[in-house]
Amino acid sequence: MSVALLMGSDSDFPRLEPCVKTLRELEIPCEARVLSAHRTPHQVVEFVESAPKRGVRVFICAAGGAAHLAGVVTAHTDFPVLGIPMDNPPLNGLDALLSTVQMPGGIPVGTLGTGSGGPVNAALLAARILALSDPALAERLARYRSSMTKKVLERDAALQLKLKG
Repeated sequence: MSVALLMGSDSDFPRLEPCVKTLRELEIPCEARVLSAHRTPHQVVEFVESAPKRGVRVFICAAGGAAHLAGVVTAHTDFPVLGIPMDNPPLNGLDALLSTVQMPGGIPVGTLGTGSGGPVNAALLAARILALSDPALAERLARYRSSMTKKVLERDAALQLKLKG
């Protein structure tokens, strides 16, 4: 089982790298492509329709502006589609957020937040979906969450020491 990450522009990739890093950390294979809902619509449909044969079970789509990529993808698959609205100028992602979250009834896209949390949360949500049928992945997710807890508690302990000194 794998995840497909599609982005509307290669300029989005630096902000999406944490998504790929998180998927790799959880040992989830990931395909990443630059495909545009408006500039390469036929290639998007071709990619989405052929993806299940390659083991793709969840799509993550990142786009800014009109942000139609996730909607186009979900129109061509019954697999889960997660949308990351990119916080690009001139509206700092508000346009992308509204385009991604306001899908018509029957065309679901799970929408993540704009900003740096969106890509990591998309990877973690995709992992949770896949973990429903993969106990080994569920265990890796539990360890990931435990490590987050440990890091926060270590930071708190360091702060408490600093405040005492």
